[in-house]
Amino acid sequence: MSDDRVELLQGTLEMLVLKTLALDPMHGWGIAHRIQWMSRDVFLVTQGSLYPALVRMRRRGWLKTSWRVTENGRRARYYELTPAGRRTLTTQHTAWERASAAIDHIMGVRLWVSEGA
Repeated sequence: MSDDRVELLQGTLEMLVLKTLALDPMHGWGIAHRIQWMSRDVFLVTQGSLYPALVRMRRRGWLKTSWRVTENGRRARYYELTPAGRRTLTTQHTAWERASAAIDHIMGVRLWVSEGA
């Protein structure tokens, strides 16, 4: 485990959950584990933040659920994207790319100080 974890930026958890579920339907523990793995241990999603987000996203119509048996033989609720969830992922990803590019640009700006000033 890394000690270099970073807190998720506000509003990014839902986008990361949508991206994770765009790859496969998963149960809650699997979603949290995959985000941690895909972020190379930078992000740790706790159950206290994940499950309320899943409920919110389901109410918005972005996710649907079904009960299935896991690879360990346990029964678990699986989450899957709906067409509305796929559209939301596209919209949020586009907005993220624009914001990220703008922040990169701002952070790369250098100020010039004239020698006479």
